[in-house]
Amino acid sequence: MKAIRQIGSLAFVLGLFVSVFAGIPWRVVVSDDPTVPLWLQIAIFCLLGGILVVLGTLACEQKRFRSPASDDAAAEGDTGGSILLLNSDTVPSRDVTDVLGLVQGHTVFAVWIGKDLSAIVRLLLGGELTEYTEMMGAARSTATARMTAQAAELGADAIINVRYMTTSVVGTAAELLVYGTAVKLHKPVSVGV
Repeated sequence: MKAIRQIGSLAFVLGLFVSVFAGIPWRVVVSDDPTVPLWLQIAIFCLLGGILVVLGTLACEQKRFRSPASDDAAAEGDTGGSILLLNSDTVPSRDVTDVLGLVQGHTVFAVWIGKDLSAIVRLLLGGELTEYTEMMGAARSTATARMTAQAAELGADAIINVRYMTTSVVGTAAELLVYGTAVKLHKPVSVGV
């Protein structure tokens, strides 16, 4: 899918440059001839076709990677139930027996143009920008799941000192990074009754 999207992007850029840097000067020089030459027609079709290919592959990727079960787990902040996440450097009533190292997860999310336009309208009228709130919530869940999976591979019982960082990448796209220290914990002693 990625290769097809790159071909679509290349066709778009090629069509755009030919249309702008050759088509416009051609039109200025030959303004009395109404027929459009074949090379300019091909460039315009590449431009439009490239956009359609990119949008089509993105839509297919979103459908393929989005499943209702994973969305429900991400929305509830499911960490698999076995790894404890804390933003402190200690675990109450538990001792750290082994520090496994830094674990991290990150993702870059963006909203599609329809949600972006509705957020702009809401920005003018006031109120919560729910489109971006949902986007950041999904990004946080995805990054946390990636960090937790990395800790699980190390055999961690907990991740301490969990921190979240966000940055704006371009336009309305945001990068979210979560990191912490994966640790093994001393098993609690159970007292018999």
